[in-house]
Amino acid sequence: MSARTKARKRALDILYSADVRGEGIDVTLAAEATRAAAEPARAASWLYAREIVDGVIDHQSEIDEQIATHSRDWKIERMPVVDRALLRIGVWEILFNESIPTAVAIDEAVELAKEYSSDEAGPFVHGVLARIARSS
Repeated sequence: MSARTKARKRALDILYSADVRGEGIDVTLAAEATRAAAEPARAASWLYAREIVDGVIDHQSEIDEQIATHSRDWKIERMPVVDRALLRIGVWEILFNESIPTAVAIDEAVELAKEYSSDEAGPFVHGVLARIARSS
């Protein structure tokens, strides 16, 4: 598994935890930063995870607007927490990270959806991200 794939999982954990606990993403990120400092062996995944989460924090209103616009009959607050977090990661990579090809961003989000969410999550995440990619 690549360091970036591990980083996406770590970013998913942070976004998911913040959402479930009802706390700010920045609070959860700070706690994870403290933990990461004690785990130098995981430094490679931490750097990109932090970049993702910082990007989601910096662009959350734009990201959520894109998700709401392209999710077809799904309100963002009614989405499963895992799906919402994965969509935020995918949208950030598609719109704000030029070093990640769009197809890779979509594929990684879909694979994580298949692993951590429901059977319907993969096609749902793919559909939303593909529509966002086409419109950008």
